[in-house]
Amino acid sequence: MDQLAALLDGPRARGAFMLRSILDPPWSLRIQDEAPLTVVVMVRGEAWVVPDDGDLTRLRPGEVVIVRGPKPYTVADDPATPPQVVILPGQRCATIDGESLYQDLDLGVRTWGNATDGDTVVITCTYHMEGEVSRRLLDVLPTLLVQQGDPLLPLLATEIVKDQPGQEAVLDRLLDLLLISVLRSWFATHEAPAWYQAQSDPVVGRAMRMLQNNPAHPWTVATLAAQVGVSRASLARRFTELVGEPPMAFLTGWRLALAADLLREPDMTIGSVARQVGYGSPFALSAAFKRVRGVSPQEHRAGR
Repeated sequence: MDQLAALLDGPRARGAFMLRSILDPPWSLRIQDEAPLTVVVMVRGEAWVVPDDGDLTRLRPGEVVIVRGPKPYTVADDPATPPQVVILPGQRCATIDGESLYQDLDLGVRTWGNATDGDTVVITCTYHMEGEVSRRLLDVLPTLLVQQGDPLLPLLATEIVKDQPGQEAVLDRLLDLLLISVLRSWFATHEAPAWYQAQSDPVVGRAMRMLQNNPAHPWTVATLAAQVGVSRASLARRFTELVGEPPMAFLTGWRLALAADLLREPDMTIGSVARQVGYGSPFALSAAFKRVRGVSPQEHRAGR
């Protein structure tokens, strides 16, 4: 599995929070839910995303926004509108003073707002992910990513207000598909990280795929260079220039990211994880894990 596939395979909605907001100005929402990943769809109207640090971003109808958490930010009709509502962890809605607001603003099935037919309609969906492979790759995403509309938007807007058996599963799958579509479009642009662009290089791309698809193999720069048909020095230089790190450093990061994810599985021992990701013993994996991540595999598994 390559890095993009790992990213797209990681976010799998399980009863993801989804809410349609119908709003008339002036309105301003302070988002402090600490969600690692949020998808915002502008169905109608316009809005501004105001981060605590960084540039303001104007959102237009039909745009899809991915917000990488957990830092707080504000979404408002105008950057000058002061926050009126705070969204807290667990998607609790409260006033600035902390009083609950959800029931006061309830407008029906997965719908909330200050007007039944407001100028602005926004769909908000949040993920809560634990996979370390996904977390490693999400680190390369910008804090705010905006993409133009997707064919799935009308379907999501229609399905979110339905109250039918199995509807939660339908919405989860639609959200996953939307996220995959948006991320794949973004990764195909010039904004994509170096490792993604390097995959199109005939030498480096092939070397990366070999490392990713068979991390347990006892790779060296020499054996890898022989497989792709170039000298060891040429591969090391070209790989570092395009990817941003040497081949063996890339392999170590990939192995430990996979190990971190596997360690969350309750039936996986440290020994079995070590074998799957290319370490000869639990001790070797533990030493590398501690050196790079600062905690032991046991501590990582315990969530420390």
